[in-house]
Amino acid sequence: MLAITSGDPNGIGPEVALKALADPAVQVRIHPVLVGSVAVWDWWAKELGLVDVMRDFEMREANGSLPPTVEPGRITAEGGRAAMHAVEAAADGCLAGTYNGMVTAPISKEAIRLADYAFPGHTEFLAARTGAERVVMLLVSGDLRVGLVTIHVPISAVPGLITGERIIETLTTVNAALRRDFGIAEPRIAVLGLNPHAGDGGVIGREDMEVVVPALEAATARGFSVAGPFAADGFFGQRADRQFDAVVAMYHDQGLAPFKALAMGAGVNVTGGLPIVRTSPDHGTAFAIAGQGLARAHSMRAAILLAAEIAERRMQEAEVS
Repeated sequence: MLAITSGDPNGIGPEVALKALADPAVQVRIHPVLVGSVAVWDWWAKELGLVDVMRDFEMREANGSLPPTVEPGRITAEGGRAAMHAVEAAADGCLAGTYNGMVTAPISKEAIRLADYAFPGHTEFLAARTGAERVVMLLVSGDLRVGLVTIHVPISAVPGLITGERIIETLTTVNAALRRDFGIAEPRIAVLGLNPHAGDGGVIGREDMEVVVPALEAATARGFSVAGPFAADGFFGQRADRQFDAVVAMYHDQGLAPFKALAMGAGVNVTGGLPIVRTSPDHGTAFAIAGQGLARAHSMRAAILLAAEIAERRMQEAEVS
């Protein structure tokens, strides 16, 4: 049983969720529960002509304020609040064992801030909600997997956050996720350098020599199979990623820009390190096209199917143990 959150009611979240769930290949694979404002789900089902499809799904109203007014394309505190109430309800249901995992439709960082949520996104919120000590944003498309040392922080703050301890924690979390959630017995992980050309021997910054390299040596001593730091500019262009089970990037755009160039519209965001299963599509709320019926559900469909796969693997592991 998977919880599917509505996302921001004014974005494309409900649209891509319903379109993905209308796919017969998805319906035979999972038991979905639509979590969020029932009024929002109803509005979008009527707008998309999917009322008959939605009747087959279980629904759970998220506790909170009155149902929001659906205003496609608008960023509102009401919409942000409704989106986060759905995330809260789904996460709590996963922790209680009601759901085997959750798939989150996109939220608006601006809208949730207007609603007084002091988190930059799903990843940080779910880490706090579940009590996870360390989580990693892991973007997945087939055998392409990209994890991040830092996530939603200003680029000016990145160098100060790149520490040996943080790199090792990220590698530990990614390694565990690859083993547990993807069934890779001996993961091979590539690590990108922080500076252009991975510092060029200290000519373009010394962080790679003085911080990244010692961290990789320490990780190797712990038994991890890691390599790097690699110069980020040519790594994906040469498709060096194909030699590894995952790539760890130092900051958001260093990892996500090439990932989305290679897999946009088919990628999945997996939160590694959580005690629950959580995936989401690799795109945002797309307010510019909300309500026009133009949103493609490929990434949401992939997120749902991958959540089901990970949840089944975790259940099998639990049965064996």
